[in-house]
Amino acid sequence: MKIIIIGPAFPLRGGIAHLNESLCRAFIKEGDSAEIISFSLQYPSFLFPGKTQKEEGNPPTDITIHTKINSVNPLNWFSVASFIKKQKPDLVIIRYWLPFMAPCLGTIARLIKSKSIKIVAICDNVIPHEKRPGDKQLTQYFVNSCDAFVVMSKSVQEDLRKFDTAKPSTFIPHPVYDIFGKAVNKVEAQKKLNLNPADKHILFFGFIRKYKGLDLLLNALGQLVRQNAVEAQNLKLIIAGEFYDNKDEYLQLIKENGVENNVIIRSDFIPSEDVKYYFCAADMIVQPYHTATQSGVTQIAYHFARPMLVTNVGGLAEIVSNNRVGYVTETNSNSISAALIDFYQNNREDEFSANAKVDSHKFSWENMVKGIKELTKKI
Repeated sequence: MKIIIIGPAFPLRGGIAHLNESLCRAFIKEGDSAEIISFSLQYPSFLFPGKTQKEEGNPPTDITIHTKINSVNPLNWFSVASFIKKQKPDLVIIRYWLPFMAPCLGTIARLIKSKSIKIVAICDNVIPHEKRPGDKQLTQYFVNSCDAFVVMSKSVQEDLRKFDTAKPSTFIPHPVYDIFGKAVNKVEAQKKLNLNPADKHILFFGFIRKYKGLDLLLNALGQLVRQNAVEAQNLKLIIAGEFYDNKDEYLQLIKENGVENNVIIRSDFIPSEDVKYYFCAADMIVQPYHTATQSGVTQIAYHFARPMLVTNVGGLAEIVSNNRVGYVTETNSNSISAALIDFYQNNREDEFSANAKVDSHKFSWENMVKGIKELTKKI
């Protein structure tokens, strides 16, 4: 089968790009021909909240990435569609994560649609975390252009039904990220990051946006400190990622909670080669989201067999088994702080880590490839 994946890829950074590249490799491993068509312009600079849209390093040599799509130039969309049709693919997979991309991706899909080309969308989100006027109309435009849909959480599948109930869709859990290298021991990881091995460390990883609930975690940490809880002694929260929100708001929250000595901020984009050190240095990975669909952070945690704490929103509870690989808490600081107390009081790290290593095998790239192929048979 000849497959084209439309979506971000190197040198564009982030979890969506990483998934596209890993999915491309998975198809090739199964004997298919697969390539990626990525963006020459993903977002205009004034719409991008971060410092840069690109990561450093060398491009992958084992997959083909065509950097072609300009998200805001309709003339470019016709050119890209012409290029795709000349490749004569059997299947085109389009990543959809934001209504802003709907005009571009929906138009390309319409231009290439034919009896010989099946179009499947992998929908990270259908209804975005941060809603804006016109989102529903834009999403409907994109949904109408596709033949079938893959979702990575059941909550997204429910959202999808608000836009389409006739076309086939399938739920395939987000596979484990295996692109960040092998695990290193905690001592080595903490030394690399200049952390004190006598301290306890929990990790909040990734871009900082309001929906990710860092405020809840800081308030929970403040509760432990004010209670003079033994679990708060030598407890350090590592915030590793770039602030897409106003950093000063979080610095003020840190001050108000009196946790200045409990927080370590590494507020730059974390290069791929350093990801393993952050995860392996931490006792537990914490995702205290206000809203969510699925998250690549949990799948990095599974790769490194790290315990997890997530809130009971979106599809996170579908991936993290409560009291087996970590905790599924309520979306409030009291529930989060109670889980932190239980984790350290009862020395749950080794137990959760061993279970995470076992459960990680459920989330394979082979299962995603198989699921997509089975879905295309229904088109």
